[in-house]
Amino acid sequence: MTKQGGIFSGDDPFKLAQHWLSEAIAVEPNDPNAIALATVDADGMPNARMVLLKEIEPDGFVFYTNFESAKANEIKSAGKAAFVMHWKTLRRQIRVRGDITKVDGAQADAYFNTRSLQSRLGAWASQQSRPLASRATLLANVAKVTAKQGTNPKRPEFWGGYKISPTEIEFWADGAFRLHDRFRWTRKTVNVIWEIQRLYP
Repeated sequence: MTKQGGIFSGDDPFKLAQHWLSEAIAVEPNDPNAIALATVDADGMPNARMVLLKEIEPDGFVFYTNFESAKANEIKSAGKAAFVMHWKTLRRQIRVRGDITKVDGAQADAYFNTRSLQSRLGAWASQQSRPLASRATLLANVAKVTAKQGTNPKRPEFWGGYKISPTEIEFWADGAFRLHDRFRWTRKTVNVIWEIQRLYP
């Protein structure tokens, strides 16, 4: 197994990812937890979009979305996803690939209740990824939802989280003259020990 040191030190990639994210939170001006999430549709056509990573658990990475969105349909079809986090200020990135499962119930309820009232109402009002006639239509939906749901809306059943349980994580740091440092953690399944390799830049 490759022995890595410095900013790459550690024997737990989830703790290392959390450490890097904590450092990014201190220096990145906007959305240090933003990830570029990649999925594929039923025809194998790739898709990517920015979402916010909300939790790094001991065994996975969690984000939240509408379960009826395009990304959710692609996740349901493939059962796998990938993402990259890039921090321009730190000149680092993390790439993740793996299996993905739904997060709902009490865990999703707890996160939903931490969101601002406007964001909770917006989750109810938005038919994410579907055609929208105008912004006025969206704002009218928000007004209807506000009147119906009140000031303490519960999480809608069509909204919740997903957890990526990775079989591959790569930590990348910028190097002089494009001689970057890359360490890839891999495992065949989520129940086996990680292997670590240094990669050419």
